[in-house]
Amino acid sequence: MRTRSALLAAVLAAGVAAGPSVLPGPAHAAPAVASARPPHAALEAALAGLPDADATAALVRVGGTEGVWRGSSGVHDLRTGRPADPAARFRAGSVTKVFTAAVALQLAAEGRLDLDRTARSYLPGLIPASYAGVTVRQLLNHTHGIPAPDFPGSTVEEWYAQRFRVHDARDMVRSATAKKREFAPGERQHYLNIGYTITGLLIERVTGDSYEHQLARRVLRPLGLRDTYSPGTNPRIIGPHNHGYQRMRLDDGTTGLRDVSVWTSTDGWAAGDLVSTTKDLERFTRALFRGQVVRGPLLEEMFTLPEVTDLSSGEPAAYSVGLSMKVLGGREVWGKTGGRWGYNAAIASTRDGSRTLVYGVNSTDAKGREMNRVAEHLMVAAYGRP
Repeated sequence: MRTRSALLAAVLAAGVAAGPSVLPGPAHAAPAVASARPPHAALEAALAGLPDADATAALVRVGGTEGVWRGSSGVHDLRTGRPADPAARFRAGSVTKVFTAAVALQLAAEGRLDLDRTARSYLPGLIPASYAGVTVRQLLNHTHGIPAPDFPGSTVEEWYAQRFRVHDARDMVRSATAKKREFAPGERQHYLNIGYTITGLLIERVTGDSYEHQLARRVLRPLGLRDTYSPGTNPRIIGPHNHGYQRMRLDDGTTGLRDVSVWTSTDGWAAGDLVSTTKDLERFTRALFRGQVVRGPLLEEMFTLPEVTDLSSGEPAAYSVGLSMKVLGGREVWGKTGGRWGYNAAIASTRDGSRTLVYGVNSTDAKGREMNRVAEHLMVAAYGRP
């Protein structure tokens, strides 16, 4: 097995950049801390050897009635090599969708948002007639058929050059709905951000308030999630955070790691811009699965998969309203993963709350085609294999 020092040396040999500079650094990683009944050895093994080529840090919390486990590994940054901060904030990416869905379902419970009503009936000046049949529920469970909007650039290097660009939600909707639909509403499922971008605008329409304020008033403040916030146009993570890195072509033409901790997330907005911590996400997950965030029968929307197939794979739909489901270790696990440049995150739980998992992984290819290796190993360690 490669030593932790050798792994960090391999990462640094590839080149680590923040802007044009190369950042050297010593090997140093915080050990995992374990207790109670979850599979300690497997979880510790999943965190072993960080930083490596796949991740520079990882923060993990396992909870539920079966026991508690806490772990962290890796470094705060590759320049100093000091241990990763286990309480650090990170970009939660598409985990944001669970929060947005919760707000929408609360409004539905109040009779202010009708899941069976069309999005166009709420936003007639924005949603064109070609998408007149798309309902609010279809936005939330990805069966709407609206394609993704266009964004400038096609490579990570081009996107990095545009990292401070501010994207307007309405402009993104106009870009998406100007295109031909991918399928008739309700016929297939295609996981995209655009349904949640429109949902954020629906929340603003029916409340006469900003999405961010409604999220804080309805979810963040009631649950005491003091380290979770919507960053708006601020490209920096406010407060303590471990640096995120992305493998890409550097200024000298070589391929290596660039510090991407500073990056505007307005392209994600209600679909993917939240900053949070493992502690806050664990508290949110427990409350959600106990019915303390979305109350009554509408909570079942989050645990109901539409009876359609996935557009790309042809497999049965895996996404509900806000969550997704996968069978791991012989039991259903519900949750949501997310990725922003430099950061992967996830929340997960068995339906009965017997085992929850929350992680933040500082991935070196957080938006890659395959699941990050460290994140995958943590999921398998916590629940078992598919």
